[in-house]
Amino acid sequence: MTNCRIAALLLSAALIPATHVSAQSLPAPGQTQSDEWRHGAAIYLFAPVSTTGTSTIGGNSGDFDMDLGDILDVLDFAAAGRYEAWKGNWGVIFDANYAGISDKSPLGVGNVEITSRQKWAALLGAYRVSHGTTANGKPFAIDVQGGLRWNSIKQTIQTVGPTFGGDEDWIEPVIGIRGMWRLNDRWSTMASADAGGFGAGGNDLQYSVNLGFDYQPWDNTALTFGYRYFSVDYSTDGGNFAYETIQHGPYFGVKFFF
Repeated sequence: MTNCRIAALLLSAALIPATHVSAQSLPAPGQTQSDEWRHGAAIYLFAPVSTTGTSTIGGNSGDFDMDLGDILDVLDFAAAGRYEAWKGNWGVIFDANYAGISDKSPLGVGNVEITSRQKWAALLGAYRVSHGTTANGKPFAIDVQGGLRWNSIKQTIQTVGPTFGGDEDWIEPVIGIRGMWRLNDRWSTMASADAGGFGAGGNDLQYSVNLGFDYQPWDNTALTFGYRYFSVDYSTDGGNFAYETIQHGPYFGVKFFF
């Protein structure tokens, strides 16, 4: 198995769910923007059509260039969700993601087993800096977000001899901005950007840009879809454990309002 193949397999666990799709901060149709609490929850999946970068484990690096089919071939499980609670112009956001991959391939006299697991969870505060109505009389809102995100990554390569790799976890600051516009009673559009890391825990920088739509055929449920660009650059001290990747592709999900 080449270093390139090992790097591709290890990185694929970090790709599928790691997205910041927005549970709707705008009041859903039928809700009002008042001092009463309003809630939104979303489950979603990111499907990167292109993933390129470099992975390093045990000081050995390999470049990779993957499409969605390459990732799905080795994916065990992926899940992601987001919850938001708003009261007036203030909000609280919880975001969580998990992904795992594994694969066995022949190497010499035995098999090499590659396993990777990534988990992260974020707790953010949010404030609506602007809201009102557009020319068609429909509401819009712009909010800013900030908080902390916990990351955990496990990357291992197990052969008939030693096991290489290990676990890394760190906490990093996160900031973001989001705009949402209601187009009509069923359609909304949104754009968001966020950045995290800034050198915390060795994570130099992680950022994403998202553009998407919500279609709401039912009172308390909406379908969400759009496109996402994501980049991460992480390395421990000494560079023995690192990954750097750029990916982009569509996302899909469902949202619930209550």
